[in-house]
Amino acid sequence: MVGTFVKFTDPAVIEILASFKIDFIVIDAEHAPLGRQQVSNLLMAATASRLPAIVRVPEGNKLWISTALDAGAAGVMVPHVSTVDEAERLVRLMKFGVAGRGFSPSTRAAGFGTRGIAKHLVMQPDETSLICQIEDRIGVENAGDIAAVDGVDCLFVGPVDLAVSLGHTDVKDPDVVNQCEQVVRSSAHSNTAAGMYLSSIADARAWREIGVSIAVIGTDQAFIRSGAGTSLG
Repeated sequence: MVGTFVKFTDPAVIEILASFKIDFIVIDAEHAPLGRQQVSNLLMAATASRLPAIVRVPEGNKLWISTALDAGAAGVMVPHVSTVDEAERLVRLMKFGVAGRGFSPSTRAAGFGTRGIAKHLVMQPDETSLICQIEDRIGVENAGDIAAVDGVDCLFVGPVDLAVSLGHTDVKDPDVVNQCEQVVRSSAHSNTAAGMYLSSIADARAWREIGVSIAVIGTDQAFIRSGAGTSLG
């Protein structure tokens, strides 16, 4: 599957992206100044456009995970997951009830009350995914155990953060590439999906051969820069 990051607040960006052959978007509340209401508005556009949307939350806490899932996200992407304990805590927050998050049948995800309590309790766990970002050496070392946690659906490599954490500035540095490949192999060993941020479809095809099945390519900001560069020189 191929998606892209959305950083702008205008829901029209999502409507435009939905007109292309794209499988999903990631609304980036970590590296863009998106508040909870803006995330909800963007998810409304995604829902109307029938375009699955993941929310990359700024923090893996109850408030942000609840905000994303109640507003209709197809899942959450959590940055900097480095340990099994952290992964297990996030799995609990994806669930309703004790030690998890609160339940309401009146949310967008619950059809604004049309689903009812019992149906939404059964359906939402199958409609949402937990994506854990691996972005440092400790995360890479623990990747196999994190992938094996029941409820973790995908390990997503953030190559830029990973490179910086390793003391590099080039994501194609052999050390960085080796660490990325290690995460992908760890995912495969646990039958967990592997994802990665990549710069092009060509890179996505190359990493697909290694085991990456979820590629996030570019951002809405980068598309504007590219288009402007082509038109304006």
